[in-house]
Amino acid sequence: MEKMAESKIAHLRDLLDRANIAYYVDAEPLMADSEYDRLLRELAALEEKFPALADPASPTQRVGGKPIAGFKQITHSRPMQSIDNTYEIETFRDWAARCEKTLGHPSGLVADPKIDGVAVSLRYVHGALEFAVTRGDGAVGDDVTENVRAIRAVPLRLSRKGNRSLALPDVLEVRGEIYMPNAEFDRINIERAERSEPLLANARNATAGTLKSLDPAVAASRRLAFIAHGRGEIVGGPQIESHWDYLAALRDWGIPVNTLAVKCKTADEAIVAIESFAQQRGRLTFGVDGMVVRVDNFAEQELLGVTGKSPRWITAFKYPAQREVTTLVHVDWQVGKGGTLTPRATMEPVVISGSKVSHATLHNIEEIRRKDIRIGDRVEVEKAGEVIPQVVAPVLSARVGTERPIEPPTECPSCGGPIIQEGPKLFCANANCPAQFLERLKWFVGRDQMAIEGLGERLIEQLVEAKIVSHFADLFRLPREAMAKLESESINKSGKVVQRRIGEKTVDAIIASANEARGRGLARVLASLGIRHLGTSASKTLARKYPDSDALMAATTQELVALDDIGEITAAALTRDFLDPVMRETFRRLSECGVDMKSKEYRLVSAGSTVADDSDPFRGKTIVLTGTLASFDRRDLTELLEQRGAKISGSVSAKTHILIAGAEAGSKLSRAKELGVEVWDEARLRAALDSSSQS
Repeated sequence: MEKMAESKIAHLRDLLDRANIAYYVDAEPLMADSEYDRLLRELAALEEKFPALADPASPTQRVGGKPIAGFKQITHSRPMQSIDNTYEIETFRDWAARCEKTLGHPSGLVADPKIDGVAVSLRYVHGALEFAVTRGDGAVGDDVTENVRAIRAVPLRLSRKGNRSLALPDVLEVRGEIYMPNAEFDRINIERAERSEPLLANARNATAGTLKSLDPAVAASRRLAFIAHGRGEIVGGPQIESHWDYLAALRDWGIPVNTLAVKCKTADEAIVAIESFAQQRGRLTFGVDGMVVRVDNFAEQELLGVTGKSPRWITAFKYPAQREVTTLVHVDWQVGKGGTLTPRATMEPVVISGSKVSHATLHNIEEIRRKDIRIGDRVEVEKAGEVIPQVVAPVLSARVGTERPIEPPTECPSCGGPIIQEGPKLFCANANCPAQFLERLKWFVGRDQMAIEGLGERLIEQLVEAKIVSHFADLFRLPREAMAKLESESINKSGKVVQRRIGEKTVDAIIASANEARGRGLARVLASLGIRHLGTSASKTLARKYPDSDALMAATTQELVALDDIGEITAAALTRDFLDPVMRETFRRLSECGVDMKSKEYRLVSAGSTVADDSDPFRGKTIVLTGTLASFDRRDLTELLEQRGAKISGSVSAKTHILIAGAEAGSKLSRAKELGVEVWDEARLRAALDSSSQS
């Protein structure tokens, strides 16, 4: 019986894997979705009956595993650098001419559509998916393997079923784009609207949010797709000498690549491809905002090299934003975390860059007045950067006389509080405004703020609606049982989206992350509270001056004006904020629930006075970080050095004191050597940190 089951299971796995390749790689479906789902259920039933035959690479393992505790970080074996953009054909010609001049001859090129998604690197070892990691800062990214495993377009095990049957490399890192097809984006928003949930803003942000969910079932419920476009580390396998041949090899191994890629002999041919694709991109089933053009030959790529942030052998031609005309029906005013009232247009639906658009930003009241935009106008709408829809201008020739001026609100639409205007923007002056608080909460938990993992926008809204969270301090004493009963989207074995309870394991992971966030220190708390005029840089400036929140709240306007990064307007506003009873209560309650309100940047020596610690090798130094640092997280190292009094800069200049260079350091290292800047490797950095810590 088990022997027969083993044969049947192997047959079903092979059939479903071939169906995925046929659909996502060859664009020639073998079967209907309903048949695929039926076979998947049959396979799942057999695997449940014979658990000894389980296989982590089985198609059934895509349905979404158990919630994960958080995202660990992985250092890229080769940096995932960004690509320089160009918007003009002449600028593109200049790029091609520079490549030709360096190489001494014209080079073959490959042009392929620039997909609007999230860049990831997939690492296969002996053909099996080992991990998937986001681009992150280019050197280090987040491990999103559990979520990526749920994407059918990503093979869990590579095949050799192509025409050439190329041998698989021992290690193959595939760089590519995970994206949400337009139809899936529209489907999710229709379902969310039926449940009276906030709509997803755009497909790219929805994709990023899905990949960063702590519950893999969310990724399984959203039919994301993947297309490969680049390479990382490759060990073993066939000798491949060009990008074009590399794409062909990926197809042979069952990895989706863009079938719209074009091989070009000259820059002129690439320009023809760019201009031709501009006419068809609006008809695609996914978002595209340009064409990526690269030198085809790998050896020539190496000769051209890289700059500090981008390879010289590749560029992205960005198309002008697509504009469409529709009718402006209504204007709402949304309240942001700092009390800013942003006008949002509701329009008759229109398709822009492949997705349906019903809402767009109008920026602010002065912009509305300057452009003379009115209710009932026919308006031009475009996606800024192919992501955020915005109303560009009214079509004056289409006016019929019934259009009405847009009047700003006289009170906050959320709390009814007073409205003030500062420059072109309107603000709600009520610090207790519930809409402000909700947006501040979403900001507070973000990765670059207090970094409480697992608290996405929808869950924050649920916590507020359920009255579980009514203050920032409540995030640090979340009730385990009540949270576990809240519901999130998931997918059942039939592939249908259902609501299910979050569960205790997910809640435990969130609580653990919140407990870790308690110790981030004063600067991170200040930057996370959404205080107007107070960003990351100014928060660190305050933390260097004041030892804790009590000292900060006693600061005078004159003291604040004397600090770097703090001007007169900001100083006056901050003094008012720190005297506000609501702000003081916030600091007190955060401190009560164990949040560290002391400064990590402030250094106290001898009898309550602050002086420069000359023994610390980092104090007063301008430091630049470059390359891949194996022993340090880039963000954590930046904070550590800033706490020791260093200033971290993004570029090397004559004012740079130290360049800390990791593996594959590029032009910054060369520039530092030219200027005679002191260069440290990781070993010297660790020694200096250890030495100064002991002293």
